[in-house]
Formats: sequence, structure tokens, C-alpha cells
Amino acid sequence: MEAVAEGLWALADHQEQKGEIGKAVKCLEAICQSDVSFFPIVEVKTRLRIATLLLKHSHNVNHAKSHLERAQLLLKSIPSCFDLKCRAYSLLSQCYHLVGAIPPQKQILHKALELSASAGHEITVKLWSCNFNSQLANALIIEGDYRSSISALEAGFVCAAEIYYPELQMFFATSILHVHLMQWDDESTVERAVTKCNEVWESLDPQKRQQCLGLLFYNELLHIFYRLRICDYKNAGAHVERLDAAMKADLQQMQHVQQLGRELNAVNQSLSRFDLHHRERSALSEKQARLQHQLSSLSTWSSTAPGSLEPAYFGNMKRTYGDKLELAPPPLDGEWLPKSAVYALVDLMVVALSRPKGNFKDSGKRIQSGIQTIQEELVKLGITDGVREVNLQHSAIWMAGVYLTLLMQFLENKVAMELTRSEFVEAQEALVQMKNWFMRFPTILQTCESIIEMLRGQYAHAVGCYHEASFHYIEAAKLTESKSMQAICQIYAAVSYICIGDSESSTQALDLIGPVYRMMDSFVGVREKTSALFAYGLLLMKQQDLQEARNQLAKGLQLTHTHLGNLQLVSQYLTILGSLALALHDPGQAREILRSSLTLAKKLSDIPAQISVLSILTALYQELGEKGHELENLEFQKKRADELQKRLADAHSSIYHIELIEQVKVEVQQFHGVDINRANMGPSMSDSLDIPESVGLSAQLPTHSSSRLVDLDSGRRGKRRI
Repeated sequence: MEAVAEGLWALADHQEQKGEIGKAVKCLEAICQSDVSFFPIVEVKTRLRIATLLLKHSHNVNHAKSHLERAQLLLKSIPSCFDLKCRAYSLLSQCYHLVGAIPPQKQILHKALELSASAGHEITVKLWSCNFNSQLANALIIEGDYRSSISALEAGFVCAAEIYYPELQMFFATSILHVHLMQWDDESTVERAVTKCNEVWESLDPQKRQQCLGLLFYNELLHIFYRLRICDYKNAGAHVERLDAAMKADLQQMQHVQQLGRELNAVNQSLSRFDLHHRERSALSEKQARLQHQLSSLSTWSSTAPGSLEPAYFGNMKRTYGDKLELAPPPLDGEWLPKSAVYALVDLMVVALSRPKGNFKDSGKRIQSGIQTIQEELVKLGITDGVREVNLQHSAIWMAGVYLTLLMQFLENKVAMELTRSEFVEAQEALVQMKNWFMRFPTILQTCESIIEMLRGQYAHAVGCYHEASFHYIEAAKLTESKSMQAICQIYAAVSYICIGDSESSTQALDLIGPVYRMMDSFVGVREKTSALFAYGLLLMKQQDLQEARNQLAKGLQLTHTHLGNLQLVSQYLTILGSLALALHDPGQAREILRSSLTLAKKLSDIPAQISVLSILTALYQELGEKGHELENLEFQKKRADELQKRLADAHSSIYHIELIEQVKVEVQQFHGVDINRANMGPSMSDSLDIPESVGLSAQLPTHSSSRLVDLDSGRRGKRRI
């Protein structure tokens, strides 16, 4: 009977190679359903193979789970078979993970760890222990038990150290950093985790580092998330450049691999001919061996070696050669995200750093490329027009969440970029896309709801609808539990109230700015502090406390320039400081500051900012009696104003305008029975990447003359201070 089983196994392998997965499963199930009994170990191996096929090529997780549970029962009666028992535990754990059954997953993993703890100190035993600790950490993260998750990862790190496996130590070190970034108890703890990653990475041989491409991407991305969180954009940029270079090099290598594959296929086809002369066949055989050697030399860990356990692909079809960025060797399920998602994330990081600097051409290309990649992957997951989250297979939810969240981040950046350069209609379209995606996948994209409301506020403010803008900002603050997001939205709302200009609105602005200003030093980084200083300085200027306004704004400008590198916010700071310098009778400094601000506004194609600066410069030239400069300035200002009015008219006449500004938050239909429980993907995926960054100064806010600057009805409002 063993010969029969081996024959059916071989036939199943053949059917799988042909892509006939259903037939392969039927071959294997014939063994399990046979009237003639096979040895238990034969049935166990067969059921493990069926489960692997189902997890790799289908969404039929429950079917795979039933085979694994039966295999586990059979294994209880077999005293040895450590490797098979571990495979069964590992695959069953993945099944529970895919269906969201975390308590039974943890139970299985604890049993697996008990087994490995009693099995000795061989390398294979330690590798299985690393596998189970890694999966347990992931399960604990889903439950929000970060402390226990870190303990499991630290146990894995110790196992890797015991077998002198530095690459595996790096896997656990980066995983620990990832959890710390998600939890973020205090900055010093996260910094120690970053330092540990650097130490382990430096201990690797340089050649080994090049081979560990998955670890390279994972480590660099986590460093970028950390640097962005603490507003260290300069050092984040160095990591992004390394990532971008590695991605381009890998894409070139993949093209080389594909070319070698085509050549090998052609050689194999030629060798299948029966009429080849001996010399020609010998030459082709040599070429075949050479090509096979070249291909094998380009691979890293081989998760497809005979007898190895292939990790589950979360319901995706089996990916082609080189389409995985492995973090660790078998038997670990060492992939963080599919390569396409990682590459999209690299593009997103490039956008996050280049867009605030006004590099819109490259940002636009990256956004377009990223969105296209993600849409292709969504189609593979069955997410086409009309599909909603209630229609998704449970095993596809996690991966769908990855790509949908990335898509929303790209669209968010597009909205921010288009609003910065006054392309209001383009911003409308991207924002409506975000809204529509959210309405189709409200549970998966729940964290995006507040971001959409914030961007609706940004759009409303940009087109001069300040009442509507303040409404959406306040709604956005209500929809998030993030203190940082709440603070930013309150500041944006305050600026919109300041732009309304009446006494009541200024009071409301102060009520919003005050709490944020008092706690601005408690936030990680300086993002909230720079925005709070800007808004407070603006309010002080309207209250005619010009010197104190100048001090607050100068402090904020220095922080923004040093830490953020956000040119739009720098430009806004300079505009207000130039206006203050003029009001404080310092025309020389005013001229210098305003010229710098105008240069930045032109670089950003920010038309409202250009008009603001030009209006103040006109007042400056009037005061200095420079008639030529004044007339030249007025002419340019009129052209810019006409262009802005045209764009505003187009925006107001759009079918999307009312939908976006109306003072109603997005209402979605809640689908009962949709149970989505997935791991947080870290700060890069769940939090806004410092978007849209601009405080949102309007064209009408800066004064058209120095006399208006000091006559802003401040007498009635008084000088209430924070």
C-alpha cells in the first residue's frame, strides 16, 4: 500500500505543477477516503499535504483546518514524528489565524512550544521553537497584548542566539522593534530597540546582508517609521534612499531572472526533440546546467526545497519565483508583506518625504505607480467594482486590508499634493475616491474615517468655505482616539475660525488652540508643536500683540525648518513673519522674508500663498514709494488672482463640491456578521504620515496693507492669552 500512496503523491505533485489544484487534492484525498487502511503516518503526511495545497492555492481554510485536526489526532497515537507534529501545529495555527480564532491558535502554539522544549537542543528543534514564538507573538499583538508579544519574540531571539544564527536574531530584533513602534511606551525604549537592530545588522557579514533582502527592507522601513515619528526627516531620507536603491536593484535582478527563465525554457524545449545530434545535445545540456546554476545562485533561503514546509500565503495564489521577501528561513513563516505591498510602501515613503519639499513630479509618478500596483493586487483578491467587505472571504480580509490601507495613504497624499498646488478639481476626485472606498469597506478602513473628514476640512478651507472646514475638522477630531490627530484637527479648525474673522470665531479659535498649546511639549516629535505655535502666533497677531506673535512664530519657524522640512508650512510662517516685520516698521527684514516666502510659494505652485505674499509686498512697496515695483507686483498679483478665481469657479461648479463640503459626516451601512480581527500593521499603516502637514493658510488671511494689519477689531476682542 505504501507504493500506492507514493504513486498518488507523485501524481498530485504532477497535477500541482500543471496548475490542476483540484485534481491534486482529489489524488491525495483518495488516500484518506480509501476503504483499505494505510499506515497512520501515511495518512498524516497526506493530510498535511492537502492542507498546504488548500492554504496556498485557495480560500478554503476550514477544509484545510479539518484535515489538520484529523492529522493531529492521528499523531497523538504516534510516539515520535517530531517534525510532522510541528508541521501540523504550525499549519493549524495559521488556519486559526486566518479565520480569526485567536484563543485556539494560542492554545495550539503553547502545546507546540511545550513539545519543542522537551525535544532536545538540536538546530531543527530550535528552529521550530523560533517558528512558534513568532506566530505566538503575532497572535498576542492581535489581542493587544504587546508585553507578552515582546516576551515571545525575546524567547525567539534567545533560541536564535543559541544556535548562532545571526540572520534569525535580526528577524526577532526587527520584530521586537515593530511591536515597540506599535505600542510606543516611551521614546527611550523604542530607541534601544532601534540600537539593538543596528548592532545585530552590523554583526552580519556584508555579503550575507545583501542576500537577506527581506530583512533589509523590513529593517529600513521600521527605521523610517521611527524617524518619521520623531520628526527626524533628515535621517529618514537616508534610509529611504537606501530602500529605493535596493528596490531598483532587485527589480533589475528580477528582470534578469525572468530572462534566464525564458532561456532555460527554450533550452528545455530544444532538448525534448528526438532528432538532436549528440554534439548539439551536449552543448544544450551544458547551457542548461549553466542556466540552472545561475538561477540557483540568485536565490536566498529556499522555502520550496523538497520536504520543507511552505508557509501559508493568506489565500493568495502561489507567487512566482522571487516574489517573496523572506525574513527568515523555513520553517518560519518569515514574510511580513508580499513584495508588491513592500514596494508600494517604499514608493509611499518616497512620497512622504518628497511631497512636503515640493518634488511633485516624482511624487505624482510614485503615487500613480503605487495606486496601479495596488489595484492589480486587489483584483487578484477578487476586489472588483461593486465588491464590498461583506463579500470577502475571511482569509482574504487581512491582505485586502493591507492593500486598501496603502491605497488610502496614496490617495491621501494625492489630495494633499493637489490642494497644495491649487488643483482643486483633482483633489476633489481623489477625495471622493477615498470616500467611496471607505463606504465599501468601512470596517477594514475604520481608521481612515477621521482622515477623510480632516481632508474634507482641508478642501473646504482651500476653497474658502471656512465654516464648513471647521465643522469637518472638529468631526475628524471626534472620530479618532489619537491624541496627535485630535490636536492637529483642533489647530486646523482654529485657523479656519480665525479666517472667518468675527469676534465669536476668534474666541472659538482660542478655545481650541489653548489646550493643545499647553500640552504641545508632551507629543512625540514637533509636528503638533509647530502647528500650535503657528496658530497661536496668528491669533496673537489678530489680537494686535505683534511682538509676542513674532516671538512665537519665529520659534515655530525654526523648529519647522530644522525638523520637518515642510516647505508649505515654512512658506506660511515666512508670510506671517514678513507681514509682522512690515507692521513693526522693519521694511528691510520684511522684504527679505517675503521674497523667500514667494520663492517657496512659486516652487510649490501654491497660488493662494503667492497672492498673500504679493499683497503684502505691494503694501511694502507703497510704504517705500517704489512705484515701479508696486505696479509690477500688482500686475502679477492680478494674474494670479484671476487664475485662482478660475480654479475656484471650476471647483464650485463640480458635482463633487457640495458632497464634500456639506456639514454631514460620511454615513455608511453597517453589515452585521462581519467579524474583522486583524493585526495592526504598525504606525506606518494605521496613522497618518504627517498628512497634509499644511496648517492651511488662506489667500485672504494676510492683510493687503500694513494699516489693516494693526486694525483687526482687536479692541472688542481684547488680548485674552493662553
